Amino acid sequence: MNNQTVVILDFGGQYKELIARRVRECGVYSVIVPFDTPTEKINEMNPCGIIFTGGPNSAYDAESPKCDERLFNLGVPILGICYGAQLIAFMLGGKVIPCKKSEYGITDCTVDTNSVLFRGLESKQRVLMSHTDMISVLPQGFDNIAATAICPCAAFENGKRKIYGVQFHPEVEHSENGTEMIRKFLFDVCGAVGDYSMENYLEEQIDAVRKQVGKKRILLGLSGGADSSVCAALLSRAVPGQVVCVYIDHGFMRKGESEAIKTIFGARDLDLVLVDASEIFLSKLSGVTDPEKKRKIIGTEFARAFERESSKLGKPEFLAQGTIYPDVVESGKNKSAVIKSHHNVGGLPEDLGFEGVVEPLRYLFKDEVRKIGKLLGLPDELIYRQPFPGPGLAIRVIGEITREKLDILREADAIVREEIGKSKRTKADQYFCVLTDTRSVGVVGDFRTYEYTLAVRAVTTSDFMTCQFARIPYGLLAKLSSRITNEVKGVGRVVYDITGKPPATIEWE
Repeated sequence: MNNQTVVILDFGGQYKELIARRVRECGVYSVIVPFDTPTEKINEMNPCGIIFTGGPNSAYDAESPKCDERLFNLGVPILGICYGAQLIAFMLGGKVIPCKKSEYGITDCTVDTNSVLFRGLESKQRVLMSHTDMISVLPQGFDNIAATAICPCAAFENGKRKIYGVQFHPEVEHSENGTEMIRKFLFDVCGAVGDYSMENYLEEQIDAVRKQVGKKRILLGLSGGADSSVCAALLSRAVPGQVVCVYIDHGFMRKGESEAIKTIFGARDLDLVLVDASEIFLSKLSGVTDPEKKRKIIGTEFARAFERESSKLGKPEFLAQGTIYPDVVESGKNKSAVIKSHHNVGGLPEDLGFEGVVEPLRYLFKDEVRKIGKLLGLPDELIYRQPFPGPGLAIRVIGEITREKLDILREADAIVREEIGKSKRTKADQYFCVLTDTRSVGVVGDFRTYEYTLAVRAVTTSDFMTCQFARIPYGLLAKLSSRITNEVKGVGRVVYDITGKPPATIEWE
């Protein structure tokens, strides 16, 4: 990227990605790097600002993560958030101590509106606090610019050195005017010009792909998800006629999805290879009921199927992947805790024989990927597709998987997505259904039935790390039950899952 850049120094905070996204929403490019990145490397990035994230440690502990002290002498504006603010105070000669009373949740905060961070805002702000330590003594030359009832230093500044700190989290939605505070740091302190946009990113990536690939071919595994679909559309725009997309239908897609892929990408300037491997996958899963075994079998067979098909294509020189930025961060590439390993992060095995990997979305967040998709003309139903696990419906069928069960679930799921999707009274971020392995007695006309119980799942969430069940109106629940039991042969009972995360996960398996 040739844009102005803000470096996000990661100290293990759970909101690091959110900070980076907020900066980008303000029109400034951001990148997350480990806390111990050498000052020389950061200086080479020529940042217009640096933000220290929060973290679970105490700044006064000898083993707590600390940055290179020379960062403070670069003359680059710095903003510390939560632990980041405490670390700045501690490293520059202040004092950090344990709180007598920890402060969690939405808190009333009084701010100094003379400070550049709060200029033009009300003196009373509601912010999200989450800390067990506090700054008791500020370093020399620093001024206190905010306080709460139990936190005497909720923000500080040294205007001359352009170093700022806030104890609260301005990056979260719960903090009033939090994004505006970040915006003031970016534009009024760092002198940002706001030169980052999705239009700009798209053009730069198109040029980058052309330079990397030249006239050679690219192979991409097209899953039908937003990431791989946007990647395919971008590559076909950059190097038309040089992209080969392999779509492997494992038989676990939702109703109409495979047909939509054929329609959408069949009209693009790329080679689309469609593989119906449903019989192979079903045979491999025969008799398997354990969800982890299902996942491993599907993952292994998918790789084998992709390898079989790619060997028939004369071995394209480059492999493309729909890797996005959270994949990189979650896989521990920034020395963060490994949340989950992603198959498309970590480089290519040496024996694959490709010249290189093409990852045009590697530095984008999901919402940015969707914006790129819109610019590339992809339909909303693909860009905003409901989250869907890689193993697909195979892990939404409890117990052994059969074609009959998959067909039942496909039809029921289509009804759930249709009805909840068009309901203006229902707020839900994800909704689907699960075919349980429980049968129950029912009656249709004068006949006894013994059919499957189907569970409907709908949740509200902002980050998919936690969720609450969606408060679906009773009238809609009744309509779902009526339509499913009348229209889907094999379902005799419908139940609604009212469990949050935690203790449950969003998916059942």
